[in-house]
Amino acid sequence: MTQAGFTHLDPLGRARMVDVTPKEPSHRRAVARAKVFMAPATVSAVASGSVSKGDVLAVARVAGIQAAKRTAELIPLCHPLMVGAVLVNFRVEGTFIEIESQVEAVERTGVEMEALTACAVAALTIYDMCKSLDKNITVGEIALWEKAGGRSGHYQRANSPE
Repeated sequence: MTQAGFTHLDPLGRARMVDVTPKEPSHRRAVARAKVFMAPATVSAVASGSVSKGDVLAVARVAGIQAAKRTAELIPLCHPLMVGAVLVNFRVEGTFIEIESQVEAVERTGVEMEALTACAVAALTIYDMCKSLDKNITVGEIALWEKAGGRSGHYQRANSPE
């Protein structure tokens, strides 16, 4: 580590990518979640497939998968990874849609950012496709829920009340 323990700064305080080349590739997995809050009528329209722009969840799923694969293009200090698998699923509730992404790879660094990016872009896609129905949509609660692999091992977020 450099300058007061910041791994993404060089000795002169400039931004840098962490050097992961000495690390051995290992299986990495991360699960992230996000919620898109909206009016019950909007949730109902999404669930019934009656949004005029098309199948909201199908488009959001593809957007999330695409985003996970392109995370290094969006987050400046992320390493480009060969993502092995991306799953994006939804849970539809009365006033929100929960997004869960799972990303897996055999790499030298973790896939947490890819899972978080998949959730964020899927959520923004839902927003974009529903904004004409509901001006009060809110995207929130984007968080890492689980990670496995790598030096720091397994992590699982404690369940929080909804």
